[in-house]
Amino acid sequence: MSGHSKWSTIKHKKGAADAKRGKLWSKIIKEITIAARDVGGDVNSNPRLRGIVDKAKAANMPNENIDRAIKRGTGELEGVNYEEISFEGYGPGGAALFIETVSDNRNRTVSEIRHLLTKGGGNLGENGCVAWMFERKGQITFNAKEVNEDTLMEVALDAGAEDIVNEDELFVVTTDPTSLHDVKSACEAKGLKATETELQMIPTNTVALDDAQAEKMLKLMDALEEHDDVQNVYSNFDIDPAVMEKIL
Repeated sequence: MSGHSKWSTIKHKKGAADAKRGKLWSKIIKEITIAARDVGGDVNSNPRLRGIVDKAKAANMPNENIDRAIKRGTGELEGVNYEEISFEGYGPGGAALFIETVSDNRNRTVSEIRHLLTKGGGNLGENGCVAWMFERKGQITFNAKEVNEDTLMEVALDAGAEDIVNEDELFVVTTDPTSLHDVKSACEAKGLKATETELQMIPTNTVALDDAQAEKMLKLMDALEEHDDVQNVYSNFDIDPAVMEKIL
């Protein structure tokens, strides 16, 4: 199991999205605004925007909030000028960290991310120091209690999925980024409802952490995700399931 997949599982178990819905909505609005700004406000011709709108609806965001964010991106409404900034570095135990942010003040964001990493036992690295350890993939998550595994495998693989794994009561379908929404649509057509659909950075190798390192790493990941400018945090850490249960 990949390190990032484990982090995704951890977030599901902790119910982070529901507990922090206000913060989640704020981050999604930024993503929608940038996607609409860069490629246009038509979800049918903008795959990135379509994926983020799906994410917004899954988070129960009202349609008017989504529409306003799109219009701010296309310039129909006045809005903040956001910039996408990626950070690379290392956490406890030498695990890689790839952090995606959206900011209206680059200097502030750089300073605050560096502070969080240092405080959490990590350090900020140069651009490119860990990006090569990850691949951009689409991932679709299903509740294993609500979906038949054989049906999911048949439908998803026929639609172009690359892999399907069972991760602690979740089925995670991995796709090429360009096939993500085709696979999701095929699953939905068969009544298989996804709980989450998004593009992810999947590690190509993992770093095993001991109990103390794992606990520090999870605290650092939490602190980074709590930051208002951070959209996504990816890592290649690996934790023994028994250790993860103890920490959680």
